[in-house]
Amino acid sequence: MRTLEPDKIEKYGKHYNEPGLWKKIASVARRAGSKVIYPVLLLYYVLQDENTPLKYKAMIVGALGYFILPVDLIPDILPMLGFTDDLAALAACVKALVSSITPEIKEKANRKLSDWF
Repeated sequence: MRTLEPDKIEKYGKHYNEPGLWKKIASVARRAGSKVIYPVLLLYYVLQDENTPLKYKAMIVGALGYFILPVDLIPDILPMLGFTDDLAALAACVKALVSSITPEIKEKANRKLSDWF
């Protein structure tokens, strides 16, 4: 499977908008599960952090834009496989930004996740 590297994912940023993100989460959360939604939340909260460098924000917007994108490498409607490419893009971005993921951001993501799951 082709993977999306963090420096190549920025091109998907044009698909990102906050209402679209929440709509996508609401429509796929149960199917995608917490393993997909957790990195989405981590990236969203890092994006909201005023201390996050602009370069990182562009990468995050790209990863979240890819998640929102209705057509991607592996269609989300495929059972078990549908979110594999989304998770790969999100995980690559999280890995690249791990130093920006503070305990407070993890706590926010965990709280939101526990509200839903």
